[in-house]
Amino acid sequence: MDTSALMMPVECDVRLFDELERLLGEAEFITPPAVIAELDRLATGASEEATAASVGRDLAERCRVVETDASYADDALVELADCGECEYVVTNDQPLRDRLLERGVRVIGLRGRNTLNITQP
Repeated sequence: MDTSALMMPVECDVRLFDELERLLGEAEFITPPAVIAELDRLATGASEEATAASVGRDLAERCRVVETDASYADDALVELADCGECEYVVTNDQPLRDRLLERGVRVIGLRGRNTLNITQP
């Protein structure tokens, strides 16, 4: 799970875990510490982004935190995908999505207004 995915419930009106269950069935969700740090940083203030990040931080409690060497969230997600720690990456970030697809990683992202879809490389 990346930062944008965990912020989707507020920013895109997506029932994130319901949609993931629809696509994957029962699954374990992971995220790197860099995503948690990014959510914590974005959650300060009173903006809609801060609210979305705060909700995302709460949702991240449903994920197992997996350590990486990378301090930048996108790099950490690529590292997790490269080492085979995850089968999919959930993101709404187009540059990260493109980077993952180029590496042969399946990506789950927003399709339509509030539905998730799997994109194969």
